[in-house]
Amino acid sequence: MKNDNPLSPHIQIYNWHISSLVSISHRITGVINIIIITLICFWVALLLLGNTNYDLIQKFFETYLGKFFIVGTIWSFSFQALCEIRHLFWDLGYGFEIKTSNITGLIAIIGSVVLTILILGKNIIL
Repeated sequence: MKNDNPLSPHIQIYNWHISSLVSISHRITGVINIIIITLICFWVALLLLGNTNYDLIQKFFETYLGKFFIVGTIWSFSFQALCEIRHLFWDLGYGFEIKTSNITGLIAIIGSVVLTILILGKNIIL
């Protein structure tokens, strides 16, 4: 007899939860942060080649795309830090309940936005 029911839920019928959203976002921002750190290292290394190349990149950060890059970078690092704190508590054995996991996931999402606003303050205007 053939069983037509899949063992795992298909993406079209899967119900998204805060925990899964935060988990996927945490993994994606981890990869993005590695790329950003590499770009920052190249940017600093351009100082060895003189001010001309460095000034071109500095002008990029004055554009709207550059400002978006700065805001995205700060949000990504703050989200990653808050998720790592969340995982630290999980490593200690706390916060595995569904309600607690959902609350800490929301704290990571909202807290990263608040931290981004606090870090930037009035330094950047979009």
